[in-house]
Amino acid sequence: MSILKVARLGHPVLRGGAAPVAPDWWNLAESRKLIQDMIETMREYQGVGIAAPQVHAPIRVALVEIAPNPRYPQASPIPLTVLINPKVLSRSDQIDEDWEGCLSIPEWRGRVPRFARMEIEAQDEQGQVRRILADGFFCRAIQHEIDHLDGKVFVDRMPDMSTFSHLEEYFRFHRSPGAADGAEG
Repeated sequence: MSILKVARLGHPVLRGGAAPVAPDWWNLAESRKLIQDMIETMREYQGVGIAAPQVHAPIRVALVEIAPNPRYPQASPIPLTVLINPKVLSRSDQIDEDWEGCLSIPEWRGRVPRFARMEIEAQDEQGQVRRILADGFFCRAIQHEIDHLDGKVFVDRMPDMSTFSHLEEYFRFHRSPGAADGAEG
């Protein structure tokens, strides 16, 4: 397994969108290696998600994992979830705004409105089609990663750029005691 290089904001791979993969993509040795390398990379950088375009692979594959972490003390744990060719099936009318960060925009945070609940369909790492009902932080993280697959980053969703904050200032002036740091992937 390898730690992969994470593309930073400005690299064209982050804005190009991602191509769907074949239904049996998950069964190829190089596909399984990419998934394992993405897991290692996400965990190395303490992210809660990562999308293939962030590691220079413009395909519709993303991961979300919310493990106990002092950066996210209020976030409910979510086991590793592999999303291959995710499709949004439904979204709630309710919108929640909260802080987000991104492995591709290190050291920065901003407030982003996201749907409070959604249902998606995706293949998992064994090729099984799964329907996932997500809410809260898990839902925010999934939307963040799907945005990467669509060539978007969290700053594109920020209605008020005055909340765009360097990490030190976020901790100093904006983070509520005991609050999660926001989805980062």
